Amino acid sequence: MSSRIRAIDLFSGAGGSSWGARSAGVEICASFDLWELAGKVHQDNFPESKFFNERLETISDWRIRQLGHIDLILASPECTNHSPAKGNKPRCEKSRETAFQVLRYARILKPRWIVIENVVSMRNWHRYNDLISGLEDLGYYVNAQVLNSADFGVPQRRRRLFLLCDRESPSPTLEPRVRNERSAKQIIDMNGGYNYTSLHSPKRARATLQRAERAFESIGKKQPFLIVYYGSDHAGGWQELSQPLRTITTLDRFAFVRPRGHGHEMRMLQVPELKAAMGMSKSHTLNHGSRRDQIKMIGNAVCPPVMRRAVTSLINNR
Repeated sequence: MSSRIRAIDLFSGAGGSSWGARSAGVEICASFDLWELAGKVHQDNFPESKFFNERLETISDWRIRQLGHIDLILASPECTNHSPAKGNKPRCEKSRETAFQVLRYARILKPRWIVIENVVSMRNWHRYNDLISGLEDLGYYVNAQVLNSADFGVPQRRRRLFLLCDRESPSPTLEPRVRNERSAKQIIDMNGGYNYTSLHSPKRARATLQRAERAFESIGKKQPFLIVYYGSDHAGGWQELSQPLRTITTLDRFAFVRPRGHGHEMRMLQVPELKAAMGMSKSHTLNHGSRRDQIKMIGNAVCPPVMRRAVTSLINNR
């Protein structure tokens, strides 16, 4: 791909979308995010890109035009207020409506392509059809697809909504690219020097032990497995290593449990393992913030291989 294809990344976070697009041959010219810490990470990985630590609506039309010719807009609008993980808590409509800034930037920059990524439940938003209509009014063909990262070689099951938009021809439909899913076992460092604690420590929460007991009942006590916290999918709070990792969130939710001669021991999955489960390159650095901050960045990110496939399909559709 030619580096002449120039893109901006709205709601860029630590740069998952940017990384995917760059691996498709795209030049990332600018990124925008309100979280300064995520911006520092993005700048580490994309030093050639200009970072805007400002609200999109406060950036003037003139400043946007100073970016020059832009071929592609990447956008992952704030998703917390669309996600079912928020439960019955009130939604912030102002936060959800930041998605309409994509229309504003597209109106000013007139890129040929736009890729919008969000949680699947964004489709239930009462203004979702307004967003689609707005894109179509700007002349875009819009193809809305729900993609599972595991279908694109990522060792994680992560379903997300992708809006693929092209001003010149109907956007392609993406098909799964792998026959055999990659498993969680592939991302776990079995030999790393991480600290383990006894599963049956006196301080261990009863709910954690119950999750482990459900795993033992299913696979016995000789196999390692993962305890999964903060789940609501009725899967028992654990998973086998032979399956892709369940969806990474912004919370520390996966514990690796293994048998030892003295009993079972456990530890939480570490940042390098979670990065691998997102399909992030080892060279994609996360050198700012606490462990908690870094996990939040990972959980908020787009899986680069999926974005790479989306962008490549649009560019090859010329």
